[in-house]
Amino acid sequence: MRFTKATNYALHTMLMLVAASSVKPIGVQQLAESQNVSPTYLSKILTRLVKAGMIESVSGANGGYRLSRKKDDITFLDIIHAIEGNASLFECDFVHGDECLIQAVMKDAEEKMERHLKQTKLVDLVKQQAQA
Repeated sequence: MRFTKATNYALHTMLMLVAASSVKPIGVQQLAESQNVSPTYLSKILTRLVKAGMIESVSGANGGYRLSRKKDDITFLDIIHAIEGNASLFECDFVHGDECLIQAVMKDAEEKMERHLKQTKLVDLVKQQAQA
């Protein structure tokens, strides 16, 4: 199983925004430079996060991006769903009747992973960084 690079950049970007947790927005150039990624590419990722309601875009000379939700409410799963969508990771293509046993195992594993990602908040990582 593998998440896209966009998810990797989105998680790191959101971690930066949660750590900053200021009213002052952070520019796309600064966010992109910190991850050594193209500002154009990162802008597309930021647009998805805006659409998901996690961040907001601020126009103007001092514009950029900032959180639009409480930092304590943002989970890994929120960010992953904003970038990857909500589709299941595994879909059985065979017709087995009521339920495919393989599909059941995969669904159970995915549900466990999603529970863990839903419980893991970026603000907890910021606290860990501060203690290190």
